[in-house]
Amino acid sequence: MAWSFGRTWWHLCLSLLLCVFICQAPGVNLLPGEKINYNLVHSWADKLGMELFHLGDFITRRKEVQESFKEAKVVIRNGPSIVDSMAKEIEMMMDLKVSAVRRIMDTAENTALSHQNDMADKMFSYYNAKEMLEPNDPIPPIPTPAPDMDKDIGEPLIYVQPKVLELTPRPEFHNTAVNFSVSSVHVPVNVFDRASDVIKAIQWSENLDQIFRDNYKNDPTLSWQFFGSSTGFMRQFPASKWKKDVPVDLYDCRLRSWYMEAATSPKDIVILMDGSGSMLGQRLDIAKHVVNTILDTLGTNDFVNIFTFDKDVKPVVECFEDTLIQANLGNIRELKEGIESFKPKCIANYTAALTRAFEILEETKSSSRGAQCNQAIMIIGDGAPENNRAVFELHNWRDPPYKPVRVFTYLIGKEVANWDDIRWMACENQGYYVHLSDTAEVREMVLNYIPVMARPLVLGRHDHPVIWTQVYADIEDTKLSDYLWDIKQCEEQKADVLEYWQVQDRMLHPKEMARRAYRRTKESWNQPIDSNVYQFMTTVSMPIYDRRENATRIANILGVAGTDVPINEIKKLLSPFVLGVNGYAFIVTNNGYVLFHPDFRPIFQGYILKPAYNSVDMIEVELLDDDRLPRDFNPVLMTIRDSIINQSTGSKWMLVKNHFDEMKRVARIKRQYYWTAIKNTPFTLVISYPEQYGVSRMDIRAEQEIHRINIKGTNIRSFFDGKRWKIHPDWLFCKHSNRTFRTPETELMFFLERMSEPGWHWPASRSAMPPEHAAAMFCDRQLMQALVFDARVTEWFSKNTSFNSKDDKGNEFKQRFGVTVAFLATHSGLTRWHEFHSNMPEEPGVGETFSQHNKRAIDEIWYKRAVDQHFIREESFVYSVPFDAGESNSEILVTASHAIFHNEGGKSAPAAVVGFQFQHSALYKLFHNITGNACAVDDKDCYILDNNGFVIISSRQHETGRFFGEVNGAIMKRLVEEKVYKRVIVYDYQAVCFESKNDNNASNTLLSPLYHVMRLSKWLLHTALWYIVQLVHWTPGVSGYSEMYLDMNGTEPEPEHDDNSQVKNTAWLRYLTLHRTRLKPCDMQRELYTLYNEKDNVVYNMTAHACERPFVVLPIPFSNLILLVIDQLCPRDPNLVLSVNPQRINYPLAVNESLGCYKQAREFNRVRPQSCISRHANESGIKLCGRSCSIYANLTLILLCHILSRWL
Repeated sequence: MAWSFGRTWWHLCLSLLLCVFICQAPGVNLLPGEKINYNLVHSWADKLGMELFHLGDFITRRKEVQESFKEAKVVIRNGPSIVDSMAKEIEMMMDLKVSAVRRIMDTAENTALSHQNDMADKMFSYYNAKEMLEPNDPIPPIPTPAPDMDKDIGEPLIYVQPKVLELTPRPEFHNTAVNFSVSSVHVPVNVFDRASDVIKAIQWSENLDQIFRDNYKNDPTLSWQFFGSSTGFMRQFPASKWKKDVPVDLYDCRLRSWYMEAATSPKDIVILMDGSGSMLGQRLDIAKHVVNTILDTLGTNDFVNIFTFDKDVKPVVECFEDTLIQANLGNIRELKEGIESFKPKCIANYTAALTRAFEILEETKSSSRGAQCNQAIMIIGDGAPENNRAVFELHNWRDPPYKPVRVFTYLIGKEVANWDDIRWMACENQGYYVHLSDTAEVREMVLNYIPVMARPLVLGRHDHPVIWTQVYADIEDTKLSDYLWDIKQCEEQKADVLEYWQVQDRMLHPKEMARRAYRRTKESWNQPIDSNVYQFMTTVSMPIYDRRENATRIANILGVAGTDVPINEIKKLLSPFVLGVNGYAFIVTNNGYVLFHPDFRPIFQGYILKPAYNSVDMIEVELLDDDRLPRDFNPVLMTIRDSIINQSTGSKWMLVKNHFDEMKRVARIKRQYYWTAIKNTPFTLVISYPEQYGVSRMDIRAEQEIHRINIKGTNIRSFFDGKRWKIHPDWLFCKHSNRTFRTPETELMFFLERMSEPGWHWPASRSAMPPEHAAAMFCDRQLMQALVFDARVTEWFSKNTSFNSKDDKGNEFKQRFGVTVAFLATHSGLTRWHEFHSNMPEEPGVGETFSQHNKRAIDEIWYKRAVDQHFIREESFVYSVPFDAGESNSEILVTASHAIFHNEGGKSAPAAVVGFQFQHSALYKLFHNITGNACAVDDKDCYILDNNGFVIISSRQHETGRFFGEVNGAIMKRLVEEKVYKRVIVYDYQAVCFESKNDNNASNTLLSPLYHVMRLSKWLLHTALWYIVQLVHWTPGVSGYSEMYLDMNGTEPEPEHDDNSQVKNTAWLRYLTLHRTRLKPCDMQRELYTLYNEKDNVVYNMTAHACERPFVVLPIPFSNLILLVIDQLCPRDPNLVLSVNPQRINYPLAVNESLGCYKQAREFNRVRPQSCISRHANESGIKLCGRSCSIYANLTLILLCHILSRWL
C-alpha cells in the first residue's frame, strides 16, 4: 500500500514539473482546461507550410516558368464560334460516312438486280470469318465420311475447305489483323451457309469488295464497312478473323440496332402472351424465348409493353400498365425479368386481350406518345378459340384498305388444333404467322416480322432513310454482361475454397469476412471512364431494297449497308485544347441520351458492361449544385435539355457539381454551356468550360508562328531534343492516313520535319478530302502553333543546368525530401520532366515511370486541381497521395502541383502546371521534426488532411490515403458542423447493384420435378466439397503446404473440442456457398467533402476546450492542407463512421416496384426521328403471310388413313 502511495506521489510531482516547464516555454499560453496549445499548433502549421512552399518553389522553378510565357497573349474564348466550328467539322466527317454507305447501298441493289438469274453454287468458296486460315495456320483435316443427309436441315452434307488469307494488324482497327483486298463473311450459328438463298446472296455480294476498296481509298478514316443480309450473314471489310472469348457466338447482324432501325421505321408494339393452363413445360419455354427475341429486335426509338392474358389481362411489369415504354436497355431488362417469373393459370380470353391492346395503341397515338409510326400486336399462344373478327372490324378496319395495326401471331407447340383462326388474324391484318415447335427455330422465325414491317419502305424504293444509332459496344451482346458476372462469381467461389484449404477456420473470422466482403464490394465500384476493353461507336446505316420486278409482289428487303464511326474518332474532332482545362464537349441524341460524355461510365469492375450502359440521359451526368433530392431535376436544366434535343442553338451558365478522381473528390463551379445541332443527324453538340478561368485562353503572336521561325533558320525539331517529354496521346496533333507510327512522339517529329520543308501548307479542315488531302496528311494548325511555342519557351526545363552536383541547396532538398521528379505540363498537351536521383549512381526509370502514368497534361487530376486551387490560394501547391496508399507495402510518393497563369491586359489564363513528386517518408520525417514528440504521445493524434478530407500524414502509416471520416467519424462530423468541410452529395445515376437471383421463378416449382432434383444435387455438391476438403487436409503433400503457409502468416488457433465441432466443421460451407446475384441498374449517392474557401474562417481561430472541443484545426499556408490535432483521451463514438463510398438510394417504391417504375413515372421529353414510312397503297396486294407447318398435312393424312381403314 505504501509503495502504491509513493508511486502516485511521484507521478503527481512529475506532472506538476512538466506543466511548469511548458508554461514557461516561449510563445506558449495555455488556457485553463486546455490540453492542446493553439499557438504551438499554429507555429507547426506555419513552419510546415513555409518549408514545403520553399521546396516546391525551388524544385519546380515556377517563377522561371511563368516568365517563359510572357511573350504570349491572352484572348477571349468565343463559345458560340467554337461550338459552331466543331459541329461543322463533325457534320463534314459524318457526311463522308453517309456518302460511303450510300455507294454501298446503290452498288448492292444494282448487283443483286444483275445477278437475279444466277444459280446458287453450294460449293462456292468464300472467306468465312470464323473458318478462314492464315498462311502458317495448320489445315484442318477433312471430315471423315458421314451420313449423306444432315438430319437437322434435311440437305446433303457439304464440306468446302477454308480459304487462306494473309492478315496484318492495323492500329486504326485497334490492332486487329486485317486484309484490305477482300471482305470476310460472318455467318451466325443459327444460319446454314449452304442453304440456297444464303449462298446465293454470299455469291453476288462478293462484288461489293470493289466499292469497299474504293470507299477506303477515298476516305482512309473509314472504319469497318459492312453489308448485313436479310438471310443472316454479314459481309465485312476489311477482312478479318472473328475472334470471341465466349463459348457461343451470339452475334447476328439482324439483331443489331443499326440493322433493325434501318430495316423498319420506329414502331409501337404490344406483345400478348397466352396465359392458359396449356402453356406449360416446353411450350412456356418456347413462348418466353419468342418474347425475349422480339425484345432483342427493338431499339431506343421503339416502344413496347407485354401483357399476359387468361381470364384477365395483366402487364408483366405492374407499374407499366396501360402505357408503352421506351425500348431502352433498362426497360427491356425489366420486361425480361417480368416475363421470367410468369406462370400460366387458366383459360385465355383472346377478345379481352386484343381489345386491351388496340385501346392502348389508339390512346398512345392520340396522345402523341410512343413512336407515332408503325404499330403492331404480337400474339404468342397455342391456339385461339375464334378469330375475333368483330374486334378487328371495330379497331383496325375502319379505313380500308389501310389497316393501322399489323398483327403477328406465333403458334406454339407440336400438336395443336386451332391453328386456322390464329393464322387468319395475321393474314387479315397485314402481318405474318409462324408455327414454332422447338426453341432452336425461334430466332429465325421471329425475324420474319422484319421484312413485313419493311414492306412500305421497299415498295417506295426511292426513299432510303439514313439511320444513326445510339452508342454501343462494337460486337458485344448485352447478354454477355450476365455471363461475365456469373463467371466472376464462380471464380470468387473457387478462390474462397482454395484459400480455405490453406488457412482453414481463420478465414471465417468476422474481421476477415468483413475485409473480404469490403474488397469485393470495392471492386464493383471500379468504373473506369477510359478503357480499351470495348470499342464504343455509333453506326450509320441504310436499307437495301430488292429492285427485281417479280419482287414487287413480296416487297423483299435485301439487307442493310453501314459503316462504324468510333466514338474516339469523333472526340478527336473536338479539339479539347480549344476548350482548355476542365472544359469538355459531349453529344446528345434525339432521345436525350449522351453519345459520349466525360462522365459516361459504361463498364464496371474493369471489363463488364453495365446492364443499361447506353441509355444515360444528359441530365443524369450534368449535376446541378442545387441541393435537390435525387431525380428531382431542376426545371432550368430540363428547359436546356428540351432545347438541346430539339436541335436549337443556345447558351446558359449553371452552377454544377463536378466529381472526379474515382468519384471521391468534388468541385463546385460555375460553368458556361453552348450547344448547336449537327445537321443531317439526330445529334446535338454541347461544349462547356468553367466561367472563372475558361473565358480566356492563351494564344501566340504572329511573329511566333512556325513558318516565321523557319524563315529565321531555326530548326523547330531542336525544341524537342532529348527523351524527357511527351505529348497528349489522345489528341489529334497531326495524322498520316497511310502511315502508322510507334508512338505519338515519333509521329510528331515526322511532321515537324515536313513543316520545315518548302511548300508546307495547312489544310482547311481535318475532314477535307483531296485535293487538300492529296498527301493524306492533316495537322491541327492552332494546336501545333501552341505546342511549338510551348516547347520553345520551356526547352530549358528538362535540362540539368539548375541541378548540378555543385548546387548545395539542390542537394540539400533532394536528400531531405527524397524528390524523385519535377515536371511541367502545358495547355497545349506537352509534358516535360526532370529526374532526381537519391544515390550517386543514377537510377534509371524514374522519369519513364512518371511519364507512363502522367502524360495527359490538362486531363491529369493534378493539373485540374492545381488550376482550381489557384483561385482559392494563388501562391500554393496542391498535395495528394494515392487513395489507401498506406495499405500497400511500396514506397508512397506525394504529388505536388502548382498552376501557372499568364496575365495580360486585365485578363488571365492558365498556361501550365508545374509540380514534383517526393517520398512520403521524407514528408513524415519533416513533420516529426517540426512537432517533436508532441504528436507521438498517446494522448494526442496529429493529422494532415487535404481539401477533400483524405489523410496525407498520420502517426499510423496504414491510415495514409484513407478518408478521415473512416478513421475518426466523430471529429469529421464536428469539422462539418463547424464549417471546416462542406458535405456535398453527388448522385450516381449509372450505378450497378446486385440482387439475389431467384432460381425458382422460371416455372412453378410444384409442377417441376427438376426443382427437387436441383435441391438434391446441391446437397450432394456440398457434401462432396466437405469430404474433399477433409481428404485434402489429411493428404501429406497438401497438408505440409498448408502448415507452411500457416507458419508464414501466424500461429494456427488451437483446436476446440466440444459437442458442436461437427457443426463448426461444416460452417464454412454456408460461407463459401455461391449466393448468385444478378446485375441491376440502380441509383447511388456519395457524400463527398470539400473545404470551405473562406480565407478568414473563424473556426481557425478557435482553441481546444477540454472534451467539448477536443481538437485544434488550422490551415497550412501555401497549400490545400489543414493540420488537425486531437485530444485522444476524450471519449468518442467508435461506431460513428463517415464514408465517401457509394450508398444505394432507396426511393419510396411500392411492393414489387423497381427503379424502372420510378423512372417511367418521370419520363423525359424526346424527339421522334424525322423518317417514318409505315404505309404504302400497293401493300394490300401482298398476300404472303406465313404458312402452316407440315405437321398439319401429316395429321390430315393420318386421319384420312384412319377413316379409310375403318371403312375398308
